[in-house]
Amino acid sequence: MNIADIMTIIGFIFVTVILLVLIVMGIYLYLIDRSQKQHPVLRNYPVIGRIRYFSEKIGPELRQYFFNNDNEGKPFSRRDYQHIVRKAKYKRDVIGFGSQRDFEEAGFYIRNSLFPKLTEELKMDHDTRVATYRYLLLKDPLFMDREEKLEKHESEAYLLSEEDAIVIGEKTTHPFIVRGQIGMSAMSYGSLGEKAITALSEGLGIAKGTWMNTGEGGLSEYHLKGGVDIIMQIGPGLFGVRDRDGNFDWDELLEKSKLPQVKAFEVKLAQGAKTRGGHIDGEKVTEEIARIRRVEPYKSIDSPNRFTDFSDIPSLFGFIDQIRQHTGKPVGMKIVVGSPDEADELARSIRDLATGPDFITIDGGEGGTGASYQELADSVGLPIRSALPLIDEALKKYEIRDQVKIIASGKLFSPDRVAIALAMGADLINIARGFMITVGCIQTLKCASNACPVGVATTDPELQKALVIDEKKWRTANYVITMRKGLYRVAAAAGLDSPIKFNRQHVVYKDEKGKIEHW
Repeated sequence: MNIADIMTIIGFIFVTVILLVLIVMGIYLYLIDRSQKQHPVLRNYPVIGRIRYFSEKIGPELRQYFFNNDNEGKPFSRRDYQHIVRKAKYKRDVIGFGSQRDFEEAGFYIRNSLFPKLTEELKMDHDTRVATYRYLLLKDPLFMDREEKLEKHESEAYLLSEEDAIVIGEKTTHPFIVRGQIGMSAMSYGSLGEKAITALSEGLGIAKGTWMNTGEGGLSEYHLKGGVDIIMQIGPGLFGVRDRDGNFDWDELLEKSKLPQVKAFEVKLAQGAKTRGGHIDGEKVTEEIARIRRVEPYKSIDSPNRFTDFSDIPSLFGFIDQIRQHTGKPVGMKIVVGSPDEADELARSIRDLATGPDFITIDGGEGGTGASYQELADSVGLPIRSALPLIDEALKKYEIRDQVKIIASGKLFSPDRVAIALAMGADLINIARGFMITVGCIQTLKCASNACPVGVATTDPELQKALVIDEKKWRTANYVITMRKGLYRVAAAAGLDSPIKFNRQHVVYKDEKGKIEHW
């Protein structure tokens, strides 16, 4: 018997075995599907019905990569996502041929000037420079890997001039002085893994002039690694500043306030995507996270939907004032605006009680979260472009606008969106998901499962191997710098020498019929 005959026999046996295995598996699945009582499709169409569930499972990926057009995806379209990635990876965001915006739809526009400002007329810090690394795209063939080169790149930091610096808590012992108007919104260690937090911290530190909000999960060593300024958030669960019984620990707060990086504290009342307390699944609560938060490891955490120590504005302000006196640092509050009456009551109370927050962070209903409920994320709380003017107008009405700084957040991931928010009344801007994208987020929407495939929203050490800190930190820095550069570019187009000068007259609203309204 020659080799050809032997190979033929081996091949026949191999194919026969495969067919027998498939037949046995098919019979087994047929019997399982016929007898199960959970899925009617499988009961009537055993085995074949499994194609339906497989297609349903991979549907999000198919829509994201093949079927949705560039402007359809939610929460961020492919176009939105690519704009963020280009800023972070290539440190530029130039488009060709024209805008993909639907100009027939209603929307806000920035009012341009007949005589825009020249670059040399812009009022900014021209001395501070930042060196980062960016990718240079050499070739992008269809069927082969794109050819790129990582190169060192130095540029201006695009910070505000010293005289235009924004001061939070002017009357406190240790005011917080900000030279860049864009910072990182609240994202807790635990919701994000240590590698993501470290990359963000180091990238923000490289960019200079910005800040990082810890989220309600407490202050970790990973937040501190990059030397960036910190706003420490205190949520209803009191994570990081609680004793073993869950009560507020004033001694621990004082210890945190002694850290030079901690510039301010923020009392979190609500978040745009969840007007309730936070949640983190037990599998994410490692021993280290439990130590930082001062809770039991590997047990799910649900913080209350409000603080138990106060239930009205006077007692809230008393708590804020006590923290401010105890630490000597500015204290703000994070809210979701529900109505004009609520905004009016808040501003009136600040005037009448002669106390209150040094800053108010307004989170729009379109904001993101690691874990929430659909009914809260979709329908509770106003979006940022509705909420922001309400607070700004109320503070002006009671003549206290200069006492309180406003930080806005809610999908403000591009310079034009930032400019519109500043014009509507914000002093500063928070961004969360945009920064997540800079360190690798691909929008799999698995933040609540601890199964993030790119190692961002997970504490799983195996999954976190995907995230390389020494590469992603440059992307974070590039994104901040490019955003600030773009903001100055928009300000120049509007005839302003600094983005701190945006106000309502610089924004117009166009409805579906083309009618213009001054905002």
